[in-house]
Amino acid sequence: MNTREITVTVNGKQLTETVETRMLLADFIRDHLNLTGTHLGCEHGVCGACTVLVDGKAARSCLMLAVQADGSSIETVEFLVKEDGTLHPLQQAFSDNHALQCGFCTPGFMMTLVDFLNENPNPNEHEIREAISGNLCRCTGYANIVKAVEQASQALAKQGE
Repeated sequence: MNTREITVTVNGKQLTETVETRMLLADFIRDHLNLTGTHLGCEHGVCGACTVLVDGKAARSCLMLAVQADGSSIETVEFLVKEDGTLHPLQQAFSDNHALQCGFCTPGFMMTLVDFLNENPNPNEHEIREAISGNLCRCTGYANIVKAVEQASQALAKQGE
C-alpha cells in the first residue's frame, strides 16, 4: 500500500493527513474527515452528488484523488451553514421553495450552485438550468430548484448591498 502525506485546508481548517495514493477525495472527505454531507452516487462523475469546491471551483470529488488536492482549499456543504446555525441563502431558498425531497443530491447541487452564483450573481432561468444540467435529481423535477436559485441570487444581492 502506497501512502503519501497531504496538506489541505478543509472548510477553513488546515490539515495534514497520510492517505493511500489511490484514495478518492470523496472517500477522504467522508471516511477520514467524517464530513458525510458529500455523497457518493454514481462514482463516475455523472450524477454530481459528490461535488465540492476545490480552490473555489466546483469539482467532482469521486473523480479526484485525495493526493491531487494536496495544497488546495476544499469546501464541503458543511461549510455553508454559519457557526451560529444561520443557513446560507441558498440553503434557506432550497427549504423555502421545497427544492429537495430525499436530499441525497442536494449537497452536490448546493456546491455546484455556490460556484455558479459566484460567477453569475444574477442568472436567468436558462442559465440556471444550464448550470444544474450536470447534477441529477430523481425526486424534484428541477422546477423548485430553479425557483430556489432565483430566490438565493436575490438574497445574496441584498447581502452585497
